[in-house]
Amino acid sequence: MGSGPFTVRVPATTANLGPGFDCAALALSLFMEVSAEPADRWEVRYDGDEYTALEEGEENLIVRAALETAAVQGLVLPPCRLFVRSDIPLGKGLGSSATAVAAGIEIADRLLGSGLSMEEKVRIGSAMEGHADNVVASLMGGATVSHYRDGIVRTVHIPTPDVAGVVLVPDKPFATEESRGLLPDSIDHREAVEGSSAAGVLAAAFAVGDWKTAGLMMEEDVLHEPYRIGLFPDFGQIRLYCRSAGAFGTAVSGAGPSIFVLAAPGTEEALAARLGKEFPAYRPIAVRATGEGAAAVAV
Repeated sequence: MGSGPFTVRVPATTANLGPGFDCAALALSLFMEVSAEPADRWEVRYDGDEYTALEEGEENLIVRAALETAAVQGLVLPPCRLFVRSDIPLGKGLGSSATAVAAGIEIADRLLGSGLSMEEKVRIGSAMEGHADNVVASLMGGATVSHYRDGIVRTVHIPTPDVAGVVLVPDKPFATEESRGLLPDSIDHREAVEGSSAAGVLAAAFAVGDWKTAGLMMEEDVLHEPYRIGLFPDFGQIRLYCRSAGAFGTAVSGAGPSIFVLAAPGTEEALAARLGKEFPAYRPIAVRATGEGAAAVAV
């Protein structure tokens, strides 16, 4: 069993990326760090006012993920005091819940000395999340395309994607459940075929590093974006502006309410500055894709 204080670092993610609904994701250069030390009971403290409404004991998502990771191994986890610092906007479509789940898995693995394989970690995380997009990218880093069914996860992993982007973050969050509630129960077969082909090309473009094609496919979704974009101020104008500015593509980030703009490395800072001036309802954050997945280090 591990002992002594340590820190877990986990990246933010953007998921779906248009037609890759509940399967495609990209780890981003925004991080949550969770410092852990032995304690008599579970305690969670956050740095920043944004997180004050989150649970501070065993009901906290990080703790629940850690306890679940121990439980599936038939083990009991010793309590810790956790201190959380995060660059990731809460409830804004950047995988904050998946990041918490990934952190909990890593904390449990470190405390128990289990040496869980990545396959075991993504299976536990996907079961908790109910899908395998954000949590797989949070654990593995890089770009991921995953299939999750009947408790089995299959993933294609691109470890070091050389791409950047801008996240446009509005002030108001909304819950994933609210966004999913806008989706229809079914779509036309022809539309499904079009969506499937777009997702296939998106995944293939990921694999070969053709980010220009990936960006084009990001704008060909039929599964979720058409039903959600009414929630996003100026979405159409933002997409047109980003095209004219040389970005690769634009999509709803996860379930929203943020928008993710895919761009060439080295252009993200200037693009963020332009978008911030043009669309003041959003806060632009320049990001790079990162190959860094969830990991624990001693302190």
